[in-house]
This record gives sequence, C-alpha cells and structure tokens, in this order.
Amino acid sequence: MGKAKLDQAFREVLERGDKAFVPYIMAGDGGLDQLDEQLTFLAEAGATVVELGIAFSDPVADGPTIQEAGLRALANGGVSLRAVLEKLKENKDRRTIPIVLMTYINPIHTYGVEAFAESCKEAGVDGLIIPDLPLEEEGIIVPTLQKNEIALIRLAALTSTEERITEIAKRTEGFLYAVTVTGTTGARASFQENLGTYLASLKEKSNVPVLAGFGVSTPNHVRSLTEHCDGVIVGSKIVDALHKGDRNIIKELIASARQ
Repeated sequence: MGKAKLDQAFREVLERGDKAFVPYIMAGDGGLDQLDEQLTFLAEAGATVVELGIAFSDPVADGPTIQEAGLRALANGGVSLRAVLEKLKENKDRRTIPIVLMTYINPIHTYGVEAFAESCKEAGVDGLIIPDLPLEEEGIIVPTLQKNEIALIRLAALTSTEERITEIAKRTEGFLYAVTVTGTTGARASFQENLGTYLASLKEKSNVPVLAGFGVSTPNHVRSLTEHCDGVIVGSKIVDALHKGDRNIIKELIASARQ
C-alpha cells in the first residue's frame, strides 16, 4: 500500500511505453454514494492513479470549475474529510487504483495530524497533495506520513527559483507535480513556449515521475506535454465531463496518454 503502490502503478505504465494519466475528481460531486462507481469507471478507462479532491471553503489553488464542484459537493450535505475517508475505507477492498488525496492544511489540522494519517492508511489512501503547505512547514506532517507509508507529492511552480525547484524535486514522493501555468487550475487554450524546457529540467532533477498539471484539457495538450514528461494530471475537464455525464471525453483523454 501507500508509496509502494504508487511507485508500482507508475512503473507499470512507463515500462509499457505509455504515459501516466491522473484524473482529478471532487469527492461528493454528484453525491458521495457515487464515489465508488466513479473510481471504478476511471480505473477501467485506464487511469493510472486518481487524485481525489476534498471540498473546502477556501480552495486557493482551485479555478472556477473545481470551486463549483466543491460547492455542489458541500450542497449535497454530509461531505467532509472524515466522511470521504469513511467512504474510501468502506470501498477499500474493491478498489485497485491508487488514490491521492488533495486537501488543504487547515482541515488536516482540524482533524488532527496523527488521526488523519492513520485514517488515510485505513482508507487505502496512497498519497497526499497539500498545495498550501510550504517546504518550510512540512515538518508538522512528514514524519507522521512516513510512519503510515503515505507519499507526500510536492508541486513545482513555474515561478519557483532553481534552488527551490531542486529541493522540491529531491523531496517529492510518488511523483513530482509540475504546475504548467501561473495561477489557479482551469482549462486553457495554450501553454508557455518554454514549458518543454521547464519539464525536461524537472525530469533531470527528479528521482520519481514528473507529471504536468493545471490547464490540461484536450488530447492534443496531453500528447504535446507528454513529449517532455512522464504523464499528466487533468482536473477541470474531467470534473466538468463527469458533471455533464459525458464520459466519452474522459475516455478520449485517457486514451491520448497511450503511446
């Protein structure tokens, strides 16, 4: 479980010559009772790992599509970090795909760091993304995550200094999340011209796969970005397609990561 399961999932995909595809979904969007079926669908469609977002009142990294999904999840009632972990625990034995939870530090503090990490392990959560946790404050949670074999995935921003990116790449576990735009998540028409160089430099620094995320919304985006890295994370487009019931778009996106 945990880090080992993530590492194995990426290794299997990359050894086949394919690229990793990580869809982001909002837990509880459409109702928490839909979560197990959504995860099964994504696994069967060929996703490598699922990034599972937790609805939060102050989502600093989220663009409008994901913020709206969070509001829908909260409006359904009964959607909390604790409720999501309970649901994941219920479905743990039926699930084959690794799960990376995306949440913020405040709900973790409220839950209690030790209790949170233990609940994640019991629920079969393999990794965490905490976008508002800076390197300087990781000590509050890293030892507890290590004890529970949960990977902490770090984000590398375009605006970060060379020195900071090197440190982030050295520390990250599971994969390195390469943020491809400045700003929040959301679909975009194009990316900066120097993005390929940036991704290639991250690959040189990182001991784990480098995945590009933020703004990835078309099969062409997936194909062009994966020329320079090991895979992609797609959020807003997946969230929107699930909400609208257009699952063919999701299948096309995942298929575009196959070489």
